[in-house]
Amino acid sequence: MTPLVLLLKSYRGDFDYARRLVSSFHAHNADGLDMYVVVPEADVEIFDSFTTDHIHVMSEEPLTHYFTDHEINGIRPGYINQEIVKLAFWELGLADNYFCVDSDAEFVRDFTASDFLAPDGFPYTVLVEDKDLKTDPAYFRDYWTSREKSIAAIAEHVGFQDEAVRTCHGHQVFNSSVLQSWKEDFLKPRSWSYLDALKVSPYEFSWYNIWLQKTRHIPIHQREPLVKVFHSEHEHLSGILSGIDQHDLARAYVAVVINSNYARGIDVAPLNAGKAQALAPYVSYSEWFQVFSTKVRSSLRAWTNRAR
Repeated sequence: MTPLVLLLKSYRGDFDYARRLVSSFHAHNADGLDMYVVVPEADVEIFDSFTTDHIHVMSEEPLTHYFTDHEINGIRPGYINQEIVKLAFWELGLADNYFCVDSDAEFVRDFTASDFLAPDGFPYTVLVEDKDLKTDPAYFRDYWTSREKSIAAIAEHVGFQDEAVRTCHGHQVFNSSVLQSWKEDFLKPRSWSYLDALKVSPYEFSWYNIWLQKTRHIPIHQREPLVKVFHSEHEHLSGILSGIDQHDLARAYVAVVINSNYARGIDVAPLNAGKAQALAPYVSYSEWFQVFSTKVRSSLRAWTNRAR
């Protein structure tokens, strides 16, 4: 097996996002790494246009026997099934490690295998407490409490105890042998499937991270997130107002995600856009008028004060 590939699980509804991702992948793939694009059988034809020497489009069919066609705790089947693909991809025997990337990601700088693998060949593991999100009022209100309970449930089932439970939201490098040990040593003794685990907690990356921290199946080379995710409109707006641009983000991250869960309905500006262009999708015409009026009044006051 090859040491490292990238995995993109997508479908026709995210085709435009995936096309942007693939374009940025080709622009920054300095090591000539391969990416596997896994899609429903019915979508293979439209995604085949992505196929190159480094892009391999394949049907999810070999893994569909693990799928569900019912909602799981209010979560639609498609979402659960893409989590299953990420957890089960190792079974196809294509790579020792695979970096899971989302359709709405965009690479912002050149990357090589060394961004994902430590010098000993084992993957970097993204492990954080997400204290910045815990202090974000909007994120805490909408997501934190339920997510914290779900992650605690994983730790309890795995038997992992730590004062600080660290995990990640996504964009993790999965090690195939760790996932194999999770299936053989955790799921099978309980007669669980991947789906049974996701019924307990629908956080595939936390199942991996907590199992790895419990078993130390491979060396843990801890890193902060490789991808900057703007989880909410509030977080993205804060970044815009602070003046962060694509070049700033590229100093710390290989890719950026403006979460499509909230951004899908608006025309989000390109990452290299200026502040005014980036703010425009979030501001109504009446709000722009108020900003303009306030700016004029403020300028007039300043001019009057200087003239005195």
